[in-house]
Amino acid sequence: MLDVAALARTPLQRDPFPYVIVPAFVRASALEAIHAAYPKIERAGSFPVEELTFGPAFQSLLRAVEGPAFRRAIEQKFGIDLSGRPTMVTVRGQARLGDGKIHSDSKTKLITVLIYMNGQWEAKGGRLRLLRSPDDLNDVAAEVPPDAGTLLAFKVTGNSWHGHEPFQGQRRAIQLNWVTDESVVRREHSRHRLSAKLKRLNPFARYA
Repeated sequence: MLDVAALARTPLQRDPFPYVIVPAFVRASALEAIHAAYPKIERAGSFPVEELTFGPAFQSLLRAVEGPAFRRAIEQKFGIDLSGRPTMVTVRGQARLGDGKIHSDSKTKLITVLIYMNGQWEAKGGRLRLLRSPDDLNDVAAEVPPDAGTLLAFKVTGNSWHGHEPFQGQRRAIQLNWVTDESVVRREHSRHRLSAKLKRLNPFARYA
């Protein structure tokens, strides 16, 4: 399902922070089944997989990205030991115009992995940009169209700035993070559950 060999072959980029982009990382033969099994998400925001319903092919993808072969490939690519580090997986299905503001992930995250599942992306907005500065969306080191099967992985650093131009509509992404410890997972899950509850009460409000 995953082309781990392609990840191994792709050079690590270091400007402005360590990252790797692998188109077609999810094999084309698996995409149709994964699309059909993708959780139905009608609201913007990130949702923990534990709160979603999905089909067997999507479950297989989750097992693969949390499996030992992928972890070893990431360890080798970034020169990092992830043994004993917990993982946290969230899923997106929709984007709102307020999404994509420039940010750098929290220090409790060690590695961020994004796998996109959107077919061929035609829109100008919604293309993640890896940036050299925290306040200029045009200071671009690389731009990642969220095409189906594309992998982006980066090491979380003090300057791992990223964001995208506004887009509203379906934008599917799976995010996996290796984090410092289990307390991070518990805290983030609580935050996401609260956010989901608030969205149900007021679906037009914006929450993290």
